[in-house]
Amino acid sequence: VLEDRRPVAEVATEMGISRRTVYKWVQRFCEGGEMALQDGSSEPGVLRHQLGQDWVDLIVELRTEYKLTALRIAKQLDLARSTVAAVLQREGISQLKKLEPKEPIVRYEHDGPGEMLHIDIKKLGRFWRAGHRVTGDRKQDSQGAGWEFVHVCIDDYSRMAYAEVLPDERKESATAFLQRAVKWFSQLGITIKRVLTDNGSCYKSKLWYATNKSLGIRVKKTRPYRPQTNGKAERFIQTLIREWAYFRIYATSNERMAVLPIYLIHYNQHREHSSLKLKPPITRVPGVYNVAGIHS
Repeated sequence: VLEDRRPVAEVATEMGISRRTVYKWVQRFCEGGEMALQDGSSEPGVLRHQLGQDWVDLIVELRTEYKLTALRIAKQLDLARSTVAAVLQREGISQLKKLEPKEPIVRYEHDGPGEMLHIDIKKLGRFWRAGHRVTGDRKQDSQGAGWEFVHVCIDDYSRMAYAEVLPDERKESATAFLQRAVKWFSQLGITIKRVLTDNGSCYKSKLWYATNKSLGIRVKKTRPYRPQTNGKAERFIQTLIREWAYFRIYATSNERMAVLPIYLIHYNQHREHSSLKLKPPITRVPGVYNVAGIHS
């Protein structure tokens, strides 16, 4: 436009932009040269209608003291809801849970092996070829393959872990898993005295209670909506997912299941645990030096 004296309309058509855009950039160049053509912040230089600090403090007070929603605060102060919402977002209190003080982390550990056994179940998808979680291609999923369930248990004191991949999470499977787990721990010289589970249906069945009673085990449950109560099982599942289930690409879910015993031996005998001063769980079981980690 400036050097070749070409019409603005012609340049705009050639570049596929509006004439107004061409005029804008020409004006910027005339006013500031090439430096004016650099990308700049889209934030306005002056907020002409920004709320004063007194208004912000009042909005924060109504939110924190009375737990009012953005809409109710807006109506009470005769402000736009979007304005109130923006203030709440900026102050980090747009969600009600942000208003509640964080509960202190309570860590506990029983006095010896077998005092408490944490039990839980993790649902995993079956597959006959690698899925999108490892390949990134959702077209490669094994549609219709179904599910399998990893039943896990971990000793509260020693962190010795036992696991099985089972076809379901029904009460029959859960109680059979418990019996095999108790037998496995007994081979280590550990007598299970209590089990802690969530409130899943299989753990509330009469069969579950009867099986525990026959084994001389006390049944304990987590508080509703408090999964952290069973935190050691939850943490063990996270470790399994990261270091076994999705650690590498498996050709099939059967291949993944076959690797589980190997991983559990590593977990129990070799893996360093920060909660055990970087020692493996087996060091907390007197007189035990080698142990497999799964029912064969």
